Amino acid sequence: MYVPPLFAMADDAEMAGFCQAHPFAALVTHGPDGLFATHLPVIFKPAEGAKGAFFGHLARANPHWGRAAEGSDALLIFTGAQAYVTPSWYETKKQTAKVVPTWNYSAVHVRGRVSWPADVDFLKLNLADLTAAHEAGRSHPWALSDAPDDFVAMQMRAIVGMRFEVTGFDGKAKLSQNRPAADIDGVVAGLGASDAPMDREVAAQVDKARRR
Repeated sequence: MYVPPLFAMADDAEMAGFCQAHPFAALVTHGPDGLFATHLPVIFKPAEGAKGAFFGHLARANPHWGRAAEGSDALLIFTGAQAYVTPSWYETKKQTAKVVPTWNYSAVHVRGRVSWPADVDFLKLNLADLTAAHEAGRSHPWALSDAPDDFVAMQMRAIVGMRFEVTGFDGKAKLSQNRPAADIDGVVAGLGASDAPMDREVAAQVDKARRR
C-alpha cells in the first residue's frame, strides 16, 4: 500500500489496535490459480509469534484454503470509516479555486504467512474466542457452550481454521492532514453536518488527526 509519510499511522501498536477495532478483514493470497480473497472476522493475539497472529475460520467448501499453501505469503486488509470530501468545503476554493475533490479514509494492510489448522481443539478455541469477543458487553451473552456438543461438533466439521502469523503492518489514515487549517475546519464542519453516521465519524477522525 502506498503510504505518504504525512498519512502514515504511528506504530505497530496503533495499527494492531485499528485491526482489533475493525475485525472484519479481507484475506488475500496468491496460488497456482492466481489471486483469491475471502472476507472473514478475525481475532488478534499479540503474544503469538514475533509480531502477533490473527485467527479465524473459513467454510470447508471455500476453495481458498486449498489454493494457498501452508506458510505462504498472504495479506489481511482492514478498513475503517471513509467519506467523500467536496472542495466546496475548502476556504482555498474561495481564495484561488485551485482545489479538487478527494476521499478521506483509514486502512491497515497486514503482511504475513497463512496456515490452515484443522484440529478440533484449535477450531473450538477459535470459535469460543471469536464469540466471546463479540458477545462481550451484551446483557445475556451467548457462549459456545449454550449449543449442544454434538451440534457444535457437526458445525466444526464444515469449517477449516485460519492462522495468520504477522510479519509486518502498513497503516494509512488519510484525514486531510495535507490541507491548510481553514480547509480542515471546512471538512470537519461539512462532514459533521452530514446525515450519514460514517461521514460524522470521519469528521471526528479529521478533527482528532489535526490535534496530534
